[in-house]
Amino acid sequence: MEVPSGAGPRRARGGLGVPTPEPGPAAAPPSSSHAVRAPAPPWARFSAWLECVCVVTFDLELGQALELVYPTDFRLTDKEKSSICYLSFPDSHSGCLGDTQFSFRIRQSGGPRSPWHADDCHYSRRAPVSLQRETAHYFGYVYFRQVRDSSVKRGYFQKSLVLVSRLPFVRLFQALLSLVAPEYFDKLVPCLEAVCNEIDQWPAPVPGRVLNLPVMGVVVQVCIPTRVDQPDWSPPKQCSQENLMPAPVFLASVHELDLFRCLQPVLTLVQTLWELVLLGEPLVVLAPSPAVSSEMVLALTSCLRPLKFCCDYRPYFTIHDSEFKEFTTRTQTPPNVVLGVTNPFFIKTLQHWPHILRIGEPKMSGDLPKQVKLKRPSRLKTLDTKPGLYTAYTAHLHRDKALLKRLLKGMQKQRPVDVQSALLRRHLLELTQSFIFPLEHYMTSLMPLQRSITAWKTPPQIRPFRQDDFLRSLEQAGPQLTCILKGDWLGLYRRFFKSPHFDGWYRQRHKEMAQKLEALHLEAICEANIESWMKDKSEVEVVDLVLKLREKLVRAQAHQLPVKEETLERTQLYIQTVIGSLPKDLQAVLCPP
Repeated sequence: MEVPSGAGPRRARGGLGVPTPEPGPAAAPPSSSHAVRAPAPPWARFSAWLECVCVVTFDLELGQALELVYPTDFRLTDKEKSSICYLSFPDSHSGCLGDTQFSFRIRQSGGPRSPWHADDCHYSRRAPVSLQRETAHYFGYVYFRQVRDSSVKRGYFQKSLVLVSRLPFVRLFQALLSLVAPEYFDKLVPCLEAVCNEIDQWPAPVPGRVLNLPVMGVVVQVCIPTRVDQPDWSPPKQCSQENLMPAPVFLASVHELDLFRCLQPVLTLVQTLWELVLLGEPLVVLAPSPAVSSEMVLALTSCLRPLKFCCDYRPYFTIHDSEFKEFTTRTQTPPNVVLGVTNPFFIKTLQHWPHILRIGEPKMSGDLPKQVKLKRPSRLKTLDTKPGLYTAYTAHLHRDKALLKRLLKGMQKQRPVDVQSALLRRHLLELTQSFIFPLEHYMTSLMPLQRSITAWKTPPQIRPFRQDDFLRSLEQAGPQLTCILKGDWLGLYRRFFKSPHFDGWYRQRHKEMAQKLEALHLEAICEANIESWMKDKSEVEVVDLVLKLREKLVRAQAHQLPVKEETLERTQLYIQTVIGSLPKDLQAVLCPP
């Protein structure tokens, strides 16, 4: 039976306790224009981490059904409810007995909605681009249990506990489910209410701080990375325990999966897959279970870090999804999406897609699992397709055989899995950085010189990105300076220019450079002699300056411009000086009481 999820604003929690305001250390600093912080709305801290918790069960008449949404007044559209129901259970081809964890990602429907959590500009400013909150999608983190139960008419107990969030913290939420779900399946709703109330006491997810997250008698200790953090390849160390009782469980990462384990079947093809992901190519991952499917998709999309993955991706997708027709139509080019599926029916439905990765059940071949081989699309069969990467794509870069040897040697020496993952992640990071550094170097050259920025003139424009000029620059400042891999780098860049990732990267870099240009212009104004400038200026020109300075000040105070606090104070002083030079009637207009 489905519990209605309501359509109105969230209510106070009745007998579940009174919400408390955000704690000072974990919240963004208040604006100087507000003396008193407004009380936090109900469930404010909970919704900083999660949107809601869902329970999906199997109904003999309805199939998968939404049994519970908590908090009960969280709004989900009918389309979202349907998607959550279908994606929270493995399909019949997977045959998952026991407990299974996996994840999915769905498009938000019903138009834009304001998120329940408080304004998180503090989080978005500090978090890496790959860990930003989703604005148009929800993540679903699933703990599914299927066990024999003679008391149930169908003979099986089948239920999923699902955490719905906008945050891509797969490692954290999987750990949370491992603690909560087994207990919930035994004690049901009272346990879930208690857990939600505990989450509603958590500090805000502030990057760069050690956060202690208590749940069910355990304290999970995490640290969300910041966008300025440098990769640390040493084994993770536990942070200060601050005399916490019980001792906290340290989670090395909130988002990183065990990359080596996830990519084990495709290690010999990891660079080809990296190129396909970099170019935003449509890719289907056909796996034996939702767990393998979702982990492979998430591992592949994480291969581009620190570059933001700008395409769509679905860790687990079924034929019941509302976007099934959109993704399977043959009347248009396949979309730029990495699609994780388990139903072999998709081989027939998506035969027109250019790249299909078929993964079988893990089978050991010596020290490594049996490796997926490169195969031509013509060998793709509708039924009983063998594992392989079915594609006509030819990699631009030569394979790094030394990497595979290092990983194989690590397995022979029984090197810890987290060290193997760090080795693989470092290789992919350095590969991505070697590709991106020449683009960054060329982009920096398009920035006007600082000496050309003067106080009383419109700042010069950023020069346009010319692809031919960039390609010519590679001879002197190309990836060969930092990467030993040989191959057709020029061809890879030419294809990259047509991908969503180039567009996303360029827009972000251009935005950052424009903000830097505006900040430099503001600093130039603050360093100029404003009284000398005002001597021969009309009142209209002076008022125009006041309005422009105020606009820049507002943007800078909202942290949209990278300026120092000293510059903000001098700007405010300049505005007061200029207004003070005007007649009283204009002062009254510009500074109303």
